[in-house]
This record gives sequence, C-alpha cells and structure tokens, in this order.
Amino acid sequence: MWQTWFMSRHQPPEAKRFEAYLERMSVAVGHADRREPLRAYLSGLLLPGERKSVEPMAAKLDPLHVQARHQSLHHFVAQAPWSEQEVLRVARDYALSALERHAPVAAWVVDDTGIPKKGSHSVGVAHQYCGVLGKSSNCQVAVTVSLVNAVLSVPSGFRLYLPKEWAEDPSRRRAAGVPPDVEFQTKGTIALAEIDELLAEEVPMAPVVADAGYGASTAFREALTERGFSYVVGILPDTSLWAPGEEPLPPRPWKGQGRPPKLLRRTAERRPVLARELAQRLPRTAWKTVRWREGTKGTMVSRFAAMRVRAAHRDYERSGSREPEWFLVQWPVGEKEPTRYWLSTVPEDVALEDLVRLAKIRWRIERDFQELKDELGLDHYEGRGWRGFHHHAALCIAAYAFLTAERARLSPPAPVAFLHPARLPKDFRPRGATAP
Repeated sequence: MWQTWFMSRHQPPEAKRFEAYLERMSVAVGHADRREPLRAYLSGLLLPGERKSVEPMAAKLDPLHVQARHQSLHHFVAQAPWSEQEVLRVARDYALSALERHAPVAAWVVDDTGIPKKGSHSVGVAHQYCGVLGKSSNCQVAVTVSLVNAVLSVPSGFRLYLPKEWAEDPSRRRAAGVPPDVEFQTKGTIALAEIDELLAEEVPMAPVVADAGYGASTAFREALTERGFSYVVGILPDTSLWAPGEEPLPPRPWKGQGRPPKLLRRTAERRPVLARELAQRLPRTAWKTVRWREGTKGTMVSRFAAMRVRAAHRDYERSGSREPEWFLVQWPVGEKEPTRYWLSTVPEDVALEDLVRLAKIRWRIERDFQELKDELGLDHYEGRGWRGFHHHAALCIAAYAFLTAERARLSPPAPVAFLHPARLPKDFRPRGATAP
C-alpha cells in the first residue's frame, strides 16, 4: 500500500520530510479527521499517472476500496470547509525557506493561467482568451502571483477570475457555490488583492513583473507604486509616452481672475508619441545584444534598447508630470518592428542586462504552471463548484511547493521516489475513460 513508507521505521529522508510537511498542512486544514484524506490527496497528486482527478487517484491509492476512497477524497476537496488560503500560506512558507537559501526573492510575478473546459456549468467557465491554447476558447482563468528568484519559484496566490456573466447570474452562482461576497473584479484588481494579502503576511517585497495584460493598465501600475513596489511590466505598442527629456507643459499662468489653472497642457508642438513610434526612431547604435539565460535550444539572445521616459496617459487631467521611468524595447534581428515593450520603475542605475533578465523572468512561471498541469493535474479537476476548484488548486500548489523545496537541495534525484502506487486490478477503468 502507498502508506507503507510512513509506517516504516526506516523511512528515507525525503519521506520523513514529506511526513513533517503533512504535519504542517494538517494544521491548515483543521479537523484531525481531514489529515488522512489530506495525505491521500497530496500523495495521489505526486504519484505518476495520466489523470489526477479524484477517481483515478482513489484507484491508485486504494484499488480494493475505490468507491470508499473516492467518496472520502471527493468530500475532502469539494465539500469540507477548510481554508485554501491557509494551505497556500503553509506551502509558500515551506518552499520559500528553501528558495531563500539560494537567493533572495527577485520578483513577484503576476500572471494568469487558463484551463480549457467543455460545457458551461463549471464555475467561471466562459468563452475567453486561454493562454495555453493561444486563442479565445471555452475555459476557466485563474489569476496568480508567484515568488521567484534566479533558481526557483513558487505560486503564492491563486484565485478564479469570475466573468461578469457569472458574477451577475444568481442561479449560476448558487449552483456553483460562489460565495456571496465575491463580486465581479478585473484581473488586475484580483492580482492587487492577492498582492495585498502577501503584504499583510510580510512576504519579502521585490519588483513586480507582469505582461501587458496587466501592465497596460495605468491604474494597475500606479497602484503598485502606491504600495511601494517597483515594477517591470509589459505595455502595448500604442501606449503614449513622452520622449526622453520631454514632458507636458505646466498649467497656464493665472491671470488673477477665477480659479488658478492647475492642469498640465499639450500643444501641437509638444505632444507624446506612441511607444512603437518612439522605438522605431532610435538610431542603430541604441540597440544592444543581450543574452539573458540558457534555454532548451541554446542561449536566449535578442536586441534591446532602454531609455528614460514619462508615461503620458491622460496627464492633461493631472496637475504634475509623472516621474521618469525605464522604457525597455525588444527588437529581434530579422523582425520588421519591435516585438515587446515594457515600462519599469527599477532604479535608474540598473544595467541593461539586469533589466532584461528581470523582464524575462516570467518564463519560470510558465514552466511552473506547465508542470502543475502536466504532472500534478491542476487542470484535471472534474467538479463544478467554487470551493472544489480552489481546494484542488491549493493542493496541487502544495504538492508543487514540496517538490520545489526538494529541488532546492543540492542533489534531488527523485523527490517522490518513496511513494509507490498500489497495483491496479487488470479490469479497472475510471469513469469517462475511452474503451481499450
């Protein structure tokens, strides 16, 4: 049976660490009678297997009592009233202690991940952009915040984006068990709420990194600044910027009558330009070749330019100019125009190579969620409710956090080699499986 290692007096070190991790997790899920299904669920996620939905995991864990094990796991993930936020907190702190032994947290990365779905009853499912498919499709989308350094990363915030058609439909909300206090929020607002939760728990601050889905919002960037963060965020090519050394005109001089003018001005001669146009004006000498990491196909290398600019969005409604910040552009050799644009408030003396590496650190998050889906079954949950969706995701991230901590050790050959699935009956087939 899969529990054998835990009852053995001769546990390998990784099994003892897993047992200690379970002890921490058991506090997060509350009642003592949840400890066994917690152990079973995490073990099922970590064991090899193509499907990590409840029934296939039950079969791997206890093939002689699949139905009973299935009921136990299903109740634990879909109905038991434990806090997924507490589980995420324990997972984060466990992984972070190992991560920081190698290097401090280098960035908080904001992103979202799509989970393709069929049908229309799973909570939050809608026809929307799905990053994993690279197009709009029927899917669920979760907003995430991850802590990253040069070696490792760990997801630390995870919440479903509830589209407006769901948020404003009482019958769908009721059927999926959406909590009454959950209202429609933009993805940026959800991300800021997750950031606030991490701040409240005194997680070490670091620059926030995000793609243009978040960075294109002036309100999002300003909210990060208000919270004391620097950032490196993607923007759209039609973002309006003041060229280096330029800014809007001050308010008109007061003529002694009426209220003194307070708003900044533009004229036909003094106007901002689009990010794309500003980048295309740069001389050839402004572009530098930067190598930022080793990829599976060799060294990642491209051309970049950076300059100090001021964001111009609706600044004619402001009384003072925005502070200068970095405008970073990527223009690969062979492309007709630049392909990526960022704004950044990291210090003015940053080296171009360091700025590029920070902007590109999001690749770790893409790897995290690919592994969370491919290996740990983040997108395998078959329930339809709000609670089950978030519980399953929190447990997947908890399993991943254990793997992350094991990888932080200098020689992690097989982090979960101590877990062994029970032998399945020859005729076992989970529900929904295709005929042999």
